Amino acid sequence: MIIGIPKETKNHEYRVAATPAAVHALVTAGHTVHVETRAGEGSSFPDEAYVEAGAQIVATAADAWAAELVLKVKEPTASEYGFLRSDQHLFTYLHLAADRALTDALLSAGTTAIAYETVRGRQGGLPLLTPMSEVAGRMAPQVGAYHLERSLGGRGVLLGGVPGVEPGEVVVLGGGVVGTNAAKMAMGLGARVTLLDVDHRRLQYLDDVFGGRVATVMSNAGTVREAAMRADLLIGAVLIPGARAPRLVPRSLLADMKPGAVIVDVAVDQGGCVETIKATTHDAPTYEVDGIVHYGVANMPGAVPNTSTRALSAQTLPYVERLAAHGLQALRKDPAFLQGLNTHAGQLTEAAVGEAFGLPVVDPAAALAG
Repeated sequence: MIIGIPKETKNHEYRVAATPAAVHALVTAGHTVHVETRAGEGSSFPDEAYVEAGAQIVATAADAWAAELVLKVKEPTASEYGFLRSDQHLFTYLHLAADRALTDALLSAGTTAIAYETVRGRQGGLPLLTPMSEVAGRMAPQVGAYHLERSLGGRGVLLGGVPGVEPGEVVVLGGGVVGTNAAKMAMGLGARVTLLDVDHRRLQYLDDVFGGRVATVMSNAGTVREAAMRADLLIGAVLIPGARAPRLVPRSLLADMKPGAVIVDVAVDQGGCVETIKATTHDAPTYEVDGIVHYGVANMPGAVPNTSTRALSAQTLPYVERLAAHGLQALRKDPAFLQGLNTHAGQLTEAAVGEAFGLPVVDPAAALAG
């Protein structure tokens, strides 16, 4: 199969869909890989490394998108909609429940689009979302701590405190992969950490993991409000696979938070769990609403692309190998992989996206059978 790897177009997105090592594995298996020139440069993988791995360097995005299987990191931007085709497999993060324009573009083009974030593991979980959730979770306390500096609009609080001065308060909404990693890093910075989740068994597990050093609280409107009022840094880490994130922090709550507190909503690419969050870029990552600093960068792991690319490529490669070798049959054979299918032949196959936009949905297996 011919596999295309275009250069990412999102603002300050330096990741690339596959490392040279992954490309070498695909070429060794007999596939042809077209890499757009400089696609890996931001992740410290020069064109020469891909040539040594057996790839062909192509001059334009159109050349890379002309492939049968296109690998990306982030969802296509508007400038790429014209490259979408009905005889094309697209494998990338999509987050369609927060992007009606892209949903319509994929359906109109008839593209077979498979989303990293909805592929299930054979033992459960979200194996292709996990590595970037780990990166974003670990980054959230770092960027939050930075933006707490007074010169950046924050409260002027050092999260770890100093002897004689209490540490800052970090509140994490959600105890999944993002939330667990965020709590781990915040605790490492010396902050007081409170983590909220709706799953009591998950809270029991995290209480054991953290040895009681992180306060675990059952999440509801009342406990979210109480925790937010104490927070110097509030981290949104809520995920419903394929669906829009639930709104847990209404705008009315901002007035009760500490002036200059910082919100980092990692769920922003799924619409966010804070009512006032909107997607921002690495160029202009924050804005203020009602005295609260909001950080809404939707591609946080793009800021540490070498780490992120290597982590992502290691997880996606086995799935890419199956797609390249067997095409859609790879999905038909594996119900967990099939759950990654979001659109096919002009049909929407992800129920959560249909619910978000009021669109008809076809069962993935039925869509492929048709």
